[in-house]
Amino acid sequence: MKYSYVCALFLMVVFFTSCKQNQTKVQQDNIKPRIANYSEAQLKEADNSKVPMSMVRNVRLARNGDILIASYLGVFRYDGKSFTNLTSKISSPRFSSFWNVLEDRKGNLWLGSKDSGVYLLPSGQTTFQHFTTKQGLASNYALHMYEDKAGNIWFEGSLYDGKSFLKLTTKNGYPSNKIRLLLEDKSGKLWFCAQQENMFIYDPSATLRTGGKTFTVLKNKDGKAFNNVWGITEDRKGNIWFGATIIEDKKGNTSFVSQGLWRYDPSAALRTGSSTFTKVSQKGAYDIIEDKNGNIWTTGADGPPGIGQTWSLSRYDQKTLFNEKPTVTIIKSQSRMLLGMVEDAKGNIWFGSGIGVYRYDGKIITDFKDIESQK
Repeated sequence: MKYSYVCALFLMVVFFTSCKQNQTKVQQDNIKPRIANYSEAQLKEADNSKVPMSMVRNVRLARNGDILIASYLGVFRYDGKSFTNLTSKISSPRFSSFWNVLEDRKGNLWLGSKDSGVYLLPSGQTTFQHFTTKQGLASNYALHMYEDKAGNIWFEGSLYDGKSFLKLTTKNGYPSNKIRLLLEDKSGKLWFCAQQENMFIYDPSATLRTGGKTFTVLKNKDGKAFNNVWGITEDRKGNIWFGATIIEDKKGNTSFVSQGLWRYDPSAALRTGSSTFTKVSQKGAYDIIEDKNGNIWTTGADGPPGIGQTWSLSRYDQKTLFNEKPTVTIIKSQSRMLLGMVEDAKGNIWFGSGIGVYRYDGKIITDFKDIESQK
């Protein structure tokens, strides 16, 4: 594994866990099963449902083109015809809390939960392995998962190199104990953030070039740090798009924040001697993707939390992306959250919500939960 950019700088404590030693049982490491915040009728419906019926935080593509859906009450695979619940044998919907799913380059399937650690289904096998803090995870929270170019899998404050877990904390040089790797860009820089904390990048070449700091907190032109970043993507031209909040003012324990969609132009340093961050929109961006045609898609809240807040699925037209005011089309707007997205092989946009999963084919939005309820 080529992860020298991490190990060269930090004396990390290695927590080794052999795949053969991991257990499949949920009841371990003092994990207390929590009952999902759904009614008995909803839980019964989820037990018998063949489609996601609850909050869908993330939607991913499998290597064969199938759609992988991380639903709070179970993780599903859609093969183009029907849904399969992948977690029905390892966790009852009423005790589930799945937030993420990832198929790595080797075909291994990773499932991340909100409070029960990580499940791993090795390629070609039928039995899940279970990782928690007892096996070396920094936290039983695995809301974000990312595979870097070397094949390492990053979780909340943990890195798995195929053999063992590395805990990433302030004790071994990281700026936070709750970091999550959001992106490894084309230049090799790693983009990090933690919930309610600042965004920063790690530049593995900085020490060789300047002998200076390798971690840099990212700030706007007013010197205010970007924080609470969830959505981020790198487009085909190397621009980085991300959704962030900025603390504009503080009064006592109250913070006054603004939000928006931002673009970072990595070539700006060559042209102007400084990095360029452009605020593209005031709209929030929980998730961001670039489609095959170069359009940028976002899901996110259109305003601050509170009564009347709306969430939308929006498309920024590729021909106007660099205009002062890009052309934005709102595909769907609703009061419930709109969350993770992915584009399938046919160009359909799949997106999660607080009540299930949708597919947009360019004309029609399909709500699979409604289809199931009509059967």
